[in-house]
Amino acid sequence: MSTDGRFLGNLSVLVSVVETGNFARAAEALGLSPSGVSRAIGRLETRLGVRLLHRTTRSVSLTDEGERLYDRVSPLLSGIEDAAWSAAGDAQAVRGRLRVSLDPMFSWQIVAPRLEAFLSRYPGLEVEIVTRDDLGDLIGEGIDVSVRFCEPPSSSLVARKLLDTRVLTVAAPSYLKKHGRPSNPSELAAHRCIQFRDPVTRRPFEWEFHRRGKVVPVQTTGPLLVNDSGTMYAVCLAGAGVAQVLAASVQSALADGRLVELFPEWNGETFPLYAFYPSRRHAPPKVRAFVDFCVSLVTNNDILPGRNEH
Repeated sequence: MSTDGRFLGNLSVLVSVVETGNFARAAEALGLSPSGVSRAIGRLETRLGVRLLHRTTRSVSLTDEGERLYDRVSPLLSGIEDAAWSAAGDAQAVRGRLRVSLDPMFSWQIVAPRLEAFLSRYPGLEVEIVTRDDLGDLIGEGIDVSVRFCEPPSSSLVARKLLDTRVLTVAAPSYLKKHGRPSNPSELAAHRCIQFRDPVTRRPFEWEFHRRGKVVPVQTTGPLLVNDSGTMYAVCLAGAGVAQVLAASVQSALADGRLVELFPEWNGETFPLYAFYPSRRHAPPKVRAFVDFCVSLVTNNDILPGRNEH
């Protein structure tokens, strides 16, 4: 079977449909109409003589033949694109639209103030940032790369650890003036503690305190439960209660006295920051460029003092 430009183009359309989850999102990503995507898949199925996709009104899924084709073709097409852009040079290769999903606090406090330098370096790149506390469905939502504080899920996503950051227990001076400062973690049982909902389990995170290998769990309560790290940060600053936060997100507030770390001797617990992107043999240049940008941010001592890198 001979190949030509249209055949390779139709294969690229198939890969896009699979990775975005439906014809409409594939059409948007490729700059085509949904009907154009449908015709491309139809031409490919006719040429190969097999059905590649199961179609419903809400979703599409691969047939067995389609899955075998996708598994072999996807890394090859990615490698062709990567090689072509590498030949053009890194700055020219990093172009197009990049959809990024970020942890809200990481986006607001660390990425956003320094994003202009990244955009200036790659003038051919357009970046869309989505902030959320959970990882979500990268492929289904058309996300190129996600950066957030969490343990890697059991999935086909590529996970690259950027750093471990300490878990701190903090409160605003106004709260401590009104309710007193606890002298040890066990006294938190009598304090108003801001609870944070785990996006995976949908239950509040349990509070633990780590010191030289010793782990002490503490049962905490409070009238406020949140599922957004920005809201937790704001209400803690306002004196609403005690919060457990990531050191990476509160350095400036600790430095200028807006927040107080309550138990600096119990700061052995850490939480990882990962970059995630869909599994491919070679990540696209725009994804590699953004991940490298995030690495440059978290390896800056002025941004994340006291980090514990791996």
